[in-house]
Amino acid sequence: MFSFSKNDLTTKEKNKILIGTVAPRPIALVSTESEEGVVNIAPFSYFNIVTYKPAILSIAVQRTNGKQKDTARNITAGKEAVVHVVDISNVELANITAANLAPEDSELNYADFTPVKSVSVRPPGLKEAKARFETSLYDTKLIYDGDEPTADVLFLKIEHFHLDESVYDEEKGYIDVAELGAVSRLAGNDYAEIGRMFTIDRPK
Repeated sequence: MFSFSKNDLTTKEKNKILIGTVAPRPIALVSTESEEGVVNIAPFSYFNIVTYKPAILSIAVQRTNGKQKDTARNITAGKEAVVHVVDISNVELANITAANLAPEDSELNYADFTPVKSVSVRPPGLKEAKARFETSLYDTKLIYDGDEPTADVLFLKIEHFHLDESVYDEEKGYIDVAELGAVSRLAGNDYAEIGRMFTIDRPK
């Protein structure tokens, strides 16, 4: 077995190891709005549930040369975002939004998503997602590497849930995981669909 100190590896090597081993990772497609009214859409796989009481999600947004990306800057300023689940039907469109654009240019000009008005926040949702969550900024944590700020970790409190009728059983309160068809991020350009599922009883 190989064994490395953190000082033995370059940043690039550590990143490759992490995205290749901490997998699969769910993908959040996040829509925000700048103070000038420009809608930004971007995918993030450093994403997960933090807690359900209250319902809080987290996304980590890496910085470039210490500077915030549009998503982090918009959430920090506007305190709101809409988080969408990326699924097999919208992953191609979501991939388009990963392009590096100027802050004044919206990904809606390139990815054929349909914006829909939100109920409780300013940024719009995207009709093509089967599950989306309107969120407000609960807290934020700036990550440093030495003296250099390298990432913004954003904790987002869910204010409103939107679930397509095809994936949500309102009577039972369950999500149909197969029908949702969520996809996950692997390393490089690779993605994964949910495959074989199995059940293991938890200990009492």
